[in-house]
Amino acid sequence: MLNGEPLVASPLRLVVKHSVLSVSEAQKVSKKFKTPLEKFPKMLETDPQAIKIGAKIGQLVEISRRDPTGDYLYYRLVSKTA
Repeated sequence: MLNGEPLVASPLRLVVKHSVLSVSEAQKVSKKFKTPLEKFPKMLETDPQAIKIGAKIGQLVEISRRDPTGDYLYYRLVSKTA
């Protein structure tokens, strides 16, 4: 942990935790933000973290970050192109 933030070892650097959401979890996030999944920011299927966690095109990835002001969740839709 760095500043209380979970880190995952990567050949390039240390990165924050990435998780693939289930279909039902992704639907809940979509509903919470009143945004269709297709409108979420993209993450390429070739992204090193997408490969590491086994994320497939169309899946929603949750990224957990912590900084001195709090804990934050970010979401990315795995895509073939940006």
